[in-house]
Amino acid sequence: MDLLVSRGSRFGGLVLFLVGSGCSLVGSRETTNVVLFPEPDVELRPKTVRFEPLHGAFMAPPTSTGRVDELLASPVMRDPEFREAVDYWIQYWENAARPWFPEFLHRMSIFEEMVDSVLAAGELPESLRYLPLIESGYNPRARSSASAVGMWQFMPGTAREHGMTVAAFVDERRNPFKSTDAAADYLSSLYRRFESWFLALAAYNGGPNRAQRILRQNAGLEQPSDSLFWALRRHWPRETREFVPKLVGAIIVAQDLERYGYEPPEPAPPFRYTHVNVPEATTLDVLAQAAESEEDEIRWLNPELFRGFTPPGEIYELRVPEGQGEIFTLNYAAIPEGERMTVVEHSVEQGETLSHISVKYGISVRDLQAANPGVQPRYLRVGMRLTVPILLNR
Repeated sequence: MDLLVSRGSRFGGLVLFLVGSGCSLVGSRETTNVVLFPEPDVELRPKTVRFEPLHGAFMAPPTSTGRVDELLASPVMRDPEFREAVDYWIQYWENAARPWFPEFLHRMSIFEEMVDSVLAAGELPESLRYLPLIESGYNPRARSSASAVGMWQFMPGTAREHGMTVAAFVDERRNPFKSTDAAADYLSSLYRRFESWFLALAAYNGGPNRAQRILRQNAGLEQPSDSLFWALRRHWPRETREFVPKLVGAIIVAQDLERYGYEPPEPAPPFRYTHVNVPEATTLDVLAQAAESEEDEIRWLNPELFRGFTPPGEIYELRVPEGQGEIFTLNYAAIPEGERMTVVEHSVEQGETLSHISVKYGISVRDLQAANPGVQPRYLRVGMRLTVPILLNR
């Protein structure tokens, strides 16, 4: 494909990306001959930026599904102040994030096939594949200071609203498959509500009620639009105001790694597994033994089991390495019921409470109570023997 493009601006990579490459992430893409208009340099945070397109608006080409990526086709992409903000984040991803960005990209390569498929099925912009990159570094176990968890950084209430279990022993926000399905559902609902991808992303970051309140107080009779998000930028919390530029900056760098001094990540092994049923509470080391695998691999395949064992009192659908289902079932059946939890016995001493004991062994009071049903915290007796699950490599 023949391209004529000014490379003076760091933002020029986005122009090439929008018009020339198309962000085709699922399947093949069409290419066309495009001549881009020249544009001036955009320095980091200049006081004034003069910019006028010479040949009309930016045009994002059809994606692999034949649809234009509505997020990247936004008219705000040619706003000079928005370009300033994006340029700031290009610098961030190129420089400040250099120690950890390669690991983000590596984890993305593990899950991107699955994420792309879910986005395509929901007819969502393919560029949303980069959202977990800035939310969590594609880390299923990520947890924010605000208690948002998982690749897509769900809060507990929102997660439950979209069908995920957030409970004492299982947190499906950490499950990359269920959380991606929930994220697609949530993003779709936000877009239907706010009628703009920029506003939907603002609501995703700062909460839909806050977004609605800011619009009600400041938008007047203006119709929802990406331009409205940017026009009201001084009314958004700082993190929300920067959220879309931060995302676009990450997209630009991730789409042109060599230009920004990064080596493309080595292809990651696919996330492949087999489902098996576990009939009772079992610690991960025992599950790994039954699967003839490593505990770290079982933990990686089942990040939602954050307590280190399957939930008591129910049959749990566990993921084991692909092809290990039959041997797991045979080995697990041979393990005596009393040996399916790695435990020690603790003899209660004078003055001890469940809290003291849980701290001593590095587990939660809830885990300790689950391993000792019927034990009343107020009625511990000296010499009483408690079963303590030992959660190795937690």
